[in-house]
Amino acid sequence: MNPILLVIIAALVVGCVAVWYIGTVRSRQVRDRFGPEYERMRNRTGSVHEAEAALAARTKRVEKFHIKPLTTEERSRFAEVWGHIQRLFVDDPKGAIGEADHLVNEVMTARGYPIAEFEQRAADVSVDHAHVVQHYRAARAIAERQANDEVSTEDLRLAVIHYRALFEDLLEERTSVRTGR
Repeated sequence: MNPILLVIIAALVVGCVAVWYIGTVRSRQVRDRFGPEYERMRNRTGSVHEAEAALAARTKRVEKFHIKPLTTEERSRFAEVWGHIQRLFVDDPKGAIGEADHLVNEVMTARGYPIAEFEQRAADVSVDHAHVVQHYRAARAIAERQANDEVSTEDLRLAVIHYRALFEDLLEERTSVRTGR
């Protein structure tokens, strides 16, 4: 066989393996970063490629925001309000859910997330808080069912727990907060 042809075939094989490897590493990085949100998008789109493209678009969108950690004063104030919400739950579970949703939105705004319709907010927050965004969706689903009086007190308790997961993650000053913006 012609040695030049062998070199070309070897180069093509190496190139294909490199492209495959880079794609595998990129997929693993996206999956690791987004966790359950990656699986949710993959199931929703039915395609790994489409899910990764959607998550990359989210990341690009959020990179344009000026996400910042909360000041010590803001964290203290928000934590105090959260304590009020937990106490409110005892006497007014339905009211506590509305307050929790409002507080989470307020914290998101203070951090620099724009407040849009719910799905866009959840998508935006998933970029930096992917491991808790499913709690946000679960809490919101319970809150929506509450509007139709289709929830029990236990459901409302679960909604508060779900809101708390996102609230605590948003409140925490994390080293993963993007810097330099």
